[in-house]
Amino acid sequence: MPGGRLTQQERQQIALGLADGLAYAEIARRLDRPTSTITREVTRNGGPTAYRADLAHRAAERRAHRRRQAPPRGPKALPEGHGRDAEAVRAYEETLTTVFIASGTPKMMARVMACLTLTDTDSLTAAELAQRLQVSPASVSKAITFLEGQGLVRRERDERRRERYGIDDDIWYQSMMASARATAQIAETSRSGVGIMGPGTPAATRLENAARFLDFISEATARAAEQARALLHTKPGTDPGDTAGPRPDRG
Repeated sequence: MPGGRLTQQERQQIALGLADGLAYAEIARRLDRPTSTITREVTRNGGPTAYRADLAHRAAERRAHRRRQAPPRGPKALPEGHGRDAEAVRAYEETLTTVFIASGTPKMMARVMACLTLTDTDSLTAAELAQRLQVSPASVSKAITFLEGQGLVRRERDERRRERYGIDDDIWYQSMMASARATAQIAETSRSGVGIMGPGTPAATRLENAARFLDFISEATARAAEQARALLHTKPGTDPGDTAGPRPDRG
């Protein structure tokens, strides 16, 4: 599999693939590149509808030039441990950030989310986040405020009265439940419009059908989140299904 930066010809192939409606995985297969490379490339250059090969290539050249000209950055707050490849960790953090962005999270908030997800400590201070991400404390503060509002991070104080931020094991459960509640609210609002638009009219029928669909999705999401919640608290090497009694032989 080829490595290194994308070439201009590869970016042109990405643009052609997007124009043909190909999935990222198919474009990646044709270029013999990881799907994450294509996802990151398209996301950082306007998304699938706005991607242009020439602009993307010039942007990549500018980034490479800035990296060559920039003075060395300060060290990370903590060196990589556990025998990890520091470059692989950095690349994975960028990929995770890109996926968060693609799901609708603003860029700075996505970077903070990825950083908190990958730290081996229980939490980080704003100063530690700023140092690790090489951004201003104000940028971190804004991101934390947004993420707190979404219920995605927790805030606490340590013994030195410093505020620390972390991600609970239940973050994805809480996120799914919040999504289910928001979907249920849309369903209820849709249903309330049926009488206003007039039962039996095309608009009312559309609203009623949407309400039924969204009710189903909301209930299914909440039910699945409740059933799968134990997975978030499973220690490596154990099977959460063990507590539910014998399981059928898969062999």
